[in-house]
Amino acid sequence: MAKPGAQSDYDDVDGFAVAVVREETGWKVTELKPSALDSLDDAELQLRELRSASATFGILNVDDEFFIIIRPAPAGAQLLLSDATASVDYDIAVDVLDALHIDIPDLDPDDIDDVDPWEEGDLAILSDLGLPDAVLSIIVGDTDLYADEQIGMIAARMGFGDELSAVLDKLGR
Repeated sequence: MAKPGAQSDYDDVDGFAVAVVREETGWKVTELKPSALDSLDDAELQLRELRSASATFGILNVDDEFFIIIRPAPAGAQLLLSDATASVDYDIAVDVLDALHIDIPDLDPDDIDDVDPWEEGDLAILSDLGLPDAVLSIIVGDTDLYADEQIGMIAARMGFGDELSAVLDKLGR
């Protein structure tokens, strides 16, 4: 369900969406279609279409304002939204909160800059892949960083920083 005034046209959203797959020989990072930045369902579908037997997750950087980690699973995707206040302006953040069965924050858009961001979802989403929830919590909690910087820290910590950089270079980011 879209919130009135929320961002709905992904052409207006800057950022990137990537799939990360842990293979026997290392990490593989591939670009997802831009439509993943507009729709949680679309992002999940693109990740499922990879049909990898290995651990797979997606990272969406939306306008360098916030990021989403999506980890498809048969019983429903695990999700992490780095900034729940983003639901004031972005439909995809609303979609994540809806999927997590969390109420949309009742925040005045004019006051959003005065509200400290907070994450919602599973901080242990990547713990079995080498990123403990305590470390992810510190990265997400560093509000002085832009989303792409936080994602870069996650990639470096998990060991796919070079692969992510190669994809981002190809995208001109």
